[in-house]
Amino acid sequence: MGEQASTAPEKAAKGVKETRGAGGAAASGGKGAGGAAGSGGAAGSGGKRAAAKKTGAAKPVKKAGAAKPATEAAAAKSAKSVKKAAAAKPAKSVTKTAAKPESRTALVRRARRINRELAEVYPYAHPELDFENPFQLLVATVLSAQTTDLRVNQTTPALFAKYPTPEDLAAANPEDVEELIRPTGFFRAKTKSIMGLAAALRDEFGGEVPGRLEDLVKLPGVGRKTAFVVMGNAFGRPGITVDTHFGRLVRRWKWTEETDPDKVEKAVGELFPKSDWTMLSHRVIFHGRRICHARKPACGACPIAPLCPAYGEGETDPEKAKKLLKYEKGGFPGQRLKPPQSYLDAGGVPAPPLGATAPPATGE
Repeated sequence: MGEQASTAPEKAAKGVKETRGAGGAAASGGKGAGGAAGSGGAAGSGGKRAAAKKTGAAKPVKKAGAAKPATEAAAAKSAKSVKKAAAAKPAKSVTKTAAKPESRTALVRRARRINRELAEVYPYAHPELDFENPFQLLVATVLSAQTTDLRVNQTTPALFAKYPTPEDLAAANPEDVEELIRPTGFFRAKTKSIMGLAAALRDEFGGEVPGRLEDLVKLPGVGRKTAFVVMGNAFGRPGITVDTHFGRLVRRWKWTEETDPDKVEKAVGELFPKSDWTMLSHRVIFHGRRICHARKPACGACPIAPLCPAYGEGETDPEKAKKLLKYEKGGFPGQRLKPPQSYLDAGGVPAPPLGATAPPATGE
């Protein structure tokens, strides 16, 4: 661009010289031909005017004009580069932030803050299985495998009415039990488990449910998850319940990358004091059922979104997210037919009995 601009004046100057020469020749010729100085002067004067006119035409206007697009092109190119650099900046920043590892101390603080936030959101968190004694809770927990607590709660009233004690259930006709628990699914395998544990309670523990982990896990169909549910809610002994909701959420929150329930239990247990374990389990499970769903989390309605590394996996629009809320958060019935009073006081609605029509939604 600079080179074109500098040669334009030189060519213009050269044009002026050539024009002047032509004017001088015309003046000289005028003198020779006409033999009169006046005539030659007139011609010379005309030549000068012509030269002046040509000089004006020879000014580097066109050349400078030709250089202008090049200047604009360069400016546009520069602006494009700046724009491109600006657009690339955020991605670089996000990558840098994502790559920064979280220290152990920061993880513990964030995990405990999430627990405190959940305690404010779900002050009424509780086990969502209906039960009146340790035996009922134990049987209900075994039946809850591969089904919802709601379906179990709708099924167990008839079961416990007919077989109220371990001795009664152990002596039952298996086909009758199968028919009663059929709605929970896998009813044959579950019948074998609950009748087997009832017989073990009758024969080995005097018809009473033991309160120790090592004893509970020896019962048919009882693993660590079931044992901790019973220990924490029937005996007040701390335990972490790693169900499908709990495992999903703690991995989303980056509390652990483990998938094996026993390893998840150990990893999460190390982040909290033992006294928090039981209520932590209830809060996390409540949150997984109501807001942080498996397929489409309601991110836009989540109270702990600022603390969640997985924010954005679900619906972020607040209005759309509201429509994804379940149970009392969405104004719908809960899972228990006989929920705690604190749940009812918070706006929760009892679940309908088996075969009954659900009550209308009370929320938005």
